[in-house]
Amino acid sequence: MKLSLFTTALAASIISVSAIPFTKHSPTSSAVSKRQTGCENTATSRGCWGSYSIDDDFLTVLPRTGVTREYWLSVENTTAAPDGYERSVLSFNGTVPGPAITADWGDEVVIHVTNNLDHNGTAIHWHGIRQLNTNEFDGVPGVTQCPIAPGDSFTYKFHADHYGTTWYHSHFTLQYGDGLLGPLVINGPATADYDEDLGVVFLSDWSHQSAFELWSTTASRGAPPSLDTGLINGLNTFDCSGSTDEKCLGTGKKFELNFEAGKKYRIRLINSAIDGHFQFSLDGHSFQVIAMDLVPIVPYEAESLHISIGQRYDIVVEANADPGDYWLRAGWQSACNNNQNADGMTGIIRYDNTSTADPTSTGITVDTFCGDEDASTLVPHVPLNVGNYSSMTVESLGFTFGSYFEWTVNSSSLVLDWENPTNLMILNDESIWPTEYNVIPIEAASESDWAVFVIQDRTGFGITHPIHLHGHDFWIIAQEYTSYDSANPNFNFVNPPRRDVASLPGNGYLAIAFEIDNPGSWIMHCHIAWHASQGFALQFVESESQIVSTFADETGFQDTCTNWNSYTTVQLYEQDDSGI
Repeated sequence: MKLSLFTTALAASIISVSAIPFTKHSPTSSAVSKRQTGCENTATSRGCWGSYSIDDDFLTVLPRTGVTREYWLSVENTTAAPDGYERSVLSFNGTVPGPAITADWGDEVVIHVTNNLDHNGTAIHWHGIRQLNTNEFDGVPGVTQCPIAPGDSFTYKFHADHYGTTWYHSHFTLQYGDGLLGPLVINGPATADYDEDLGVVFLSDWSHQSAFELWSTTASRGAPPSLDTGLINGLNTFDCSGSTDEKCLGTGKKFELNFEAGKKYRIRLINSAIDGHFQFSLDGHSFQVIAMDLVPIVPYEAESLHISIGQRYDIVVEANADPGDYWLRAGWQSACNNNQNADGMTGIIRYDNTSTADPTSTGITVDTFCGDEDASTLVPHVPLNVGNYSSMTVESLGFTFGSYFEWTVNSSSLVLDWENPTNLMILNDESIWPTEYNVIPIEAASESDWAVFVIQDRTGFGITHPIHLHGHDFWIIAQEYTSYDSANPNFNFVNPPRRDVASLPGNGYLAIAFEIDNPGSWIMHCHIAWHASQGFALQFVESESQIVSTFADETGFQDTCTNWNSYTTVQLYEQDDSGI
């Protein structure tokens, strides 16, 4: 039996917390100031972090604070009315979004998840977390684990290798589209100064029907449904005037932020939509963009910000407008997908917290561009170049019609068997991968070896796809609206943007590079929830011979599979999509 990371952490200090909804926090906790010496992180020195700083490369500089942050999450069926329309939702600890998980750079994080759903399994993914040598806790059913059966629990453990803004969500089919998500913040240094951290702001689309109902009636056939509205941090208002629907309660509220003139505020933006692209803006205010995903960048000024699904941006906004009330606009882009309340996804910024007036401010005109921010503005603060690579894979995106509409990568659509996850096959030393697992093995031919992956959209649909890779930040070496030319690839290896979600341009191609330095089964998929369910995914099995040696809790892994297999004999709902 291998030594558990949690057992090791007990020898250090443990901070046990009940997870509570995220509001705001100081990025320098008392625990940090007590245990670190050196430059103090203050409103005028955000680049400092005790003995470390914003100039450290967190891929090679790995602080160990000796602190364990411990959380308990309950996955539940809940009735809620986020916008004033009541419906059944899935929640963590009864809230949508779920409670905040916070830690400091270098902490150990332990999260106990209990599945209290009436039906269905679950598995929780910690989006963007590197999971260096902790692949078993990445939270993908059918890849890194069996689902957690109703009534069962599973404990996730990882080291906070890097810092910034991200989120956690279910990776079990479409559960996050019904509310099963929450904020995850790793405190650390920043590339710009600010007075106060206002925390995470989720931008989401939202339906008055379950995502699973929409899947069975519409989405599985390939046509994306037009959802009813959207939410900002789980809040919005839906017009129930004149409605005879007893579920239309009219109790919704707008999300609000309070500004004090002259102060600078950090806001952490996350696109957590099922299928939607945003052009975020704040009426009357510009802002600095200081981080993309979990990568600090050289700050740049912006009036608005294109955010694709799964992406995060940290911004700093100065309260320098005339005191009053201003609209905060998610900025739904109807050119990318339809929504029945495209213009109504708004919150409010108030300079007077006693005000209840609706703003009269005007904002930007939302454009029709469905891609990422201009690569020339996304300059990582710590410059890192792509190294030598021995592995290069070129794949084509296509589609087919089976029992449902299926996306294909090199003619194969991902379908996983929850009872036989990839890591279980590796543990059992099975030699043949099922074709529909879409496995690409990668091995380092030498120390500091890299892999390059190119995907070309050959569907002709012109849809932009947000591509997310688990287990790595990747370097975006090309991102073009043209066909890939292997004879003239035009790759940029010199400090290109690096992140964990990037857009595949419609009818174009995306080329990424990452170092082969993290053994594990890592899935890469489109983050449009319908598309993931339709099989738009593949998995890299990286350094396969080393994966089992990284397992910290093989007994917990096996017990979860045993309990899941027992549950399947009485389960109410069968798998009817890719599994993710």
